Amino acid sequence: MNPAKKQMKIKESLAHYYDRRGILNEIEDGPAAFSLADDLREQILSGKRSRRLKNISIKLEPAQIQALQKIAVQKAIPYQTLIRSFLAEAIKKELHI
Repeated sequence: MNPAKKQMKIKESLAHYYDRRGILNEIEDGPAAFSLADDLREQILSGKRSRRLKNISIKLEPAQIQALQKIAVQKAIPYQTLIRSFLAEAIKKELHI
């Protein structure tokens, strides 16, 4: 099978899986490991972290949102923060930073 078609089939099957089952059954109770980079922690604690955010609108599949929310719960962070983190990592990777 063509790798692109196989990848599309996997994505479609994940979407159908989460549409049928949701994610609430898969959330586990218990402590979540969470850590901040030292410089970020220092900026937050000292109150010197300032940045301006701009609102945008983006359409995502419900399965993607559920998956992001599940990951965010496991990391104990808001899911919008998780999305920004993923975008920042992808930008750094693309720009070879």
